[in-house]
Amino acid sequence: MSKLSLHHCQGVKLCMSLVLLLALFKAPVQAAAATASIAETAKSAELTVRVGYLSFRPPAPPALSNVLPEPRDSGLRGAELGISDSNTSGRFLKHHYELEQLSSDNPEALLQQAISWQASGIHLIVADLPGAELTRLSQAVGDRALIFNAGSSDDELRTEQCLGNVLHTLPSRAMLTDALAQWLASRQWRDWLLITGNQPADQAYARALHRAAKRFGGRIRDEKSWSFDTDLRRTAQKEMPLFTQGKDYDVVLLADERGDFGEYVLYNSWLPRPVAGTQGLTPVAWHRVVEQWGAAQLQSRFEALAGRWMQSRDYAAWAAVRSVAEAVTQLQRTEAPILRDYLLSDRFALAAFKGRKLSYRPWSGQLRQPIALVHPRALVSQSPQEGILHPVTDLDSLGYDAPESQCSTAYTTPYTMTGDTQ
Repeated sequence: MSKLSLHHCQGVKLCMSLVLLLALFKAPVQAAAATASIAETAKSAELTVRVGYLSFRPPAPPALSNVLPEPRDSGLRGAELGISDSNTSGRFLKHHYELEQLSSDNPEALLQQAISWQASGIHLIVADLPGAELTRLSQAVGDRALIFNAGSSDDELRTEQCLGNVLHTLPSRAMLTDALAQWLASRQWRDWLLITGNQPADQAYARALHRAAKRFGGRIRDEKSWSFDTDLRRTAQKEMPLFTQGKDYDVVLLADERGDFGEYVLYNSWLPRPVAGTQGLTPVAWHRVVEQWGAAQLQSRFEALAGRWMQSRDYAAWAAVRSVAEAVTQLQRTEAPILRDYLLSDRFALAAFKGRKLSYRPWSGQLRQPIALVHPRALVSQSPQEGILHPVTDLDSLGYDAPESQCSTAYTTPYTMTGDTQ
């Protein structure tokens, strides 16, 4: 073939058409040889992408309120939907996606499973782990693996603990609290009462709120610590008004990630004020009330798969798998270092039902994304708020920007391919 070259045909169907043309002008033997060449090319183009999912599931602590517990399969179902969606689109390119998973209350078992996966050729891992265990995992698997953090919102992972083989699909606490602070500033609700629980995660959320206040003009007029182990189901109407007495404020902000007391602050504060933070008006990566930008289709597919509503960890795991699929589609490669460098480049964009194309920050590996502000039955707003300015993208007004992170070297240094990474 001179001008009708098989090397220039796109797709098997078009190539077969060229073979038919060859049969008209060339000997049948040549056409048969071309057909065999196409079949061999199609076979060699088949790609299998194996993804591992790890989830730390410790025993649930005693509940101090009527808060519904997080589903035990939170995150896993999002990864499964990501695999299903990727196979739906990937079958046209002969790409096949597989998921291996382990959920355990034993961190050591999870670490050993990751090492075993790596030995068997699984170098792409979605991890729903606490920050400390994510760091151990990152060190154990090294540069030949790529980990997607779908379980920890710790700000330190994006600013100080620079794990070059980890990308973050779950928003950081700073992203969540910045999203809330932007909205409060847009409403001119600048005076805040902050109530913080006694768990380490609550303290971290409170620190993020302090930072957000400085960035967007909030004033924490009063701060109280909730250190009681009281069951508020019968006493909240008496205890909460007295507890929230103090200086005047526009809004009550809560830092109670586990839900020990926060639900009982609503409608029980001394002053009749709105409640926001971990309860009330809440900044989240995902919620069932998000329906715009085609999100209703994602919600219905997830509900059909899992029998429940999609939550933030589900969305983060889904986005991780879909990031892999998008990179594989564009590159026709499966090596973790190559995918990692592409995902961190300005060539990558993920359509993810948030009204914007999403991308990863090259200085911290954090997935840029809008943050929904919701209450249990409605979407109130989405940040970044209108009018927020940034020299690159307003999405970088949420969370730690490049000058605030120490991780740029870890993420801007390309991986060096070592050994067989298939």
